[in-house]
Amino acid sequence: MDEEPVDIFIGDGRIVDIAPTGALPTRGAVIDADGAWAVPGLWDNHVHTVQWALTSERAPLGGAESAAGAAAAMRGVAPLPDGRRVGTGFRDALWADRPSLELLDAATGDVPTYLINADVHSVWLNSAALAREGFRSEDGVLRETDAFEISRRLNAVDAAHGDRAMMRAGEQAAARGVTGLVDFDMAWSAEAWPRRVQAGFASHRVEFAMYPFDLERAVSAGLRTGELREEGDVPAPARGLVHVGPLKVITDGSLGTRTAACSHSYPGDPDNFGMLTVPSDELVALLTRATGAGLGVAVHAIGDRAITSALDAFTTTGAVGSIEHVQLVRHTDLARFARLGVIASVQPQHAVDDRDLVDRHWAAQTAIGYPLASLRDAGAQLRFGSDAPVAELDPWHAISAAVSRTDDDRAAWHPEERITVDQALEASVRSSLRPGEPADIVLCAADPRTATGEGLRSMPIVSTLLAGYVTHVL
Repeated sequence: MDEEPVDIFIGDGRIVDIAPTGALPTRGAVIDADGAWAVPGLWDNHVHTVQWALTSERAPLGGAESAAGAAAAMRGVAPLPDGRRVGTGFRDALWADRPSLELLDAATGDVPTYLINADVHSVWLNSAALAREGFRSEDGVLRETDAFEISRRLNAVDAAHGDRAMMRAGEQAAARGVTGLVDFDMAWSAEAWPRRVQAGFASHRVEFAMYPFDLERAVSAGLRTGELREEGDVPAPARGLVHVGPLKVITDGSLGTRTAACSHSYPGDPDNFGMLTVPSDELVALLTRATGAGLGVAVHAIGDRAITSALDAFTTTGAVGSIEHVQLVRHTDLARFARLGVIASVQPQHAVDDRDLVDRHWAAQTAIGYPLASLRDAGAQLRFGSDAPVAELDPWHAISAAVSRTDDDRAAWHPEERITVDQALEASVRSSLRPGEPADIVLCAADPRTATGEGLRSMPIVSTLLAGYVTHVL
């Protein structure tokens, strides 16, 4: 970032020139930024788009301090039009009591009721909901694969409903400077996103993923990572926005559900080392198939055992792509990211949100928790995301968390893992402010380099431009 004011000239969706203010004559439309600070368009590299977009229609449970409190909070929630009552965002890992079927039934009666964990790796259902979905559980809690299936069903709203929600959510993202995201929705997005841009969606770029259950469908459809995915006559602002992303493979659980695959067991549960939901040989087969079909991969791996397994699979197959989350890393694995060219796709806000969980549930682990500086110093490429709706879709939250390692009045958590503002911005963008680059530009009302952690978190956005089109203006 330069200190002196400049004019940025845009043409055909790209930056044509950058010159000192007033040095060159202007023509065409002019945006007077009035001394705002310009940064490249921001990306969120990990979003579950439909689930994020539907969050506003679900009861927030982030403030629940106990299972009894969460159950009671659902008692007065109005059912959705489909008859389900849905809450989201609870964090049970620090509760003194435990979720139970009897507790939730007593609070919610015969209305099918679903409480989605903040990490989305578990869902707490009452008896009516279990019966409706055809599942059984002694405590009412479904975990991992079963929980994902419930979320898929809850997210399977009709296309018009989902597209309207995405339109609203896209506008919200643009208001925070977002010009691109990677969509890890579990639906078949190869049809959904072209349909949305046909209908006028033009808030940001999208790279959409697919999952192993759709891998052969993707191969048959000829999808290849990086290729443009458009159908028909797309309106000008939306042209070139949708591209094929990676194959997403979830190989272990999460810290919040105590299922992330770790080297040491979880406290009070000596037989629980988490779970590898995709065995190493199966992961190698998936990466081999994807690579041969021209698909990159994004491997969900949170615990250190899962990360080692993922890196081994990249080594064996020569696959390209990322490891998602990277929350507990063996010291010997840090350098392997750079050596293999594997991107560390991380969510810095999780380190802030999970610090108390880590101190309780991973105190005995010997690997590094939520590394940033360690990965970067080892040569790994970092990419930031939110994992929305697990955390709020706001790149400035990720940048602030990476720089300050706190979001309250407590001291920085493991300050040795902090990185600089410039490094955090580098992990949050895909382009630069140079001639020839896409005109994806964010105008900030304050200088990010001198902002405090709180100032970064609440950074006021004057305007967001996507390929030269204004997607947000204050």
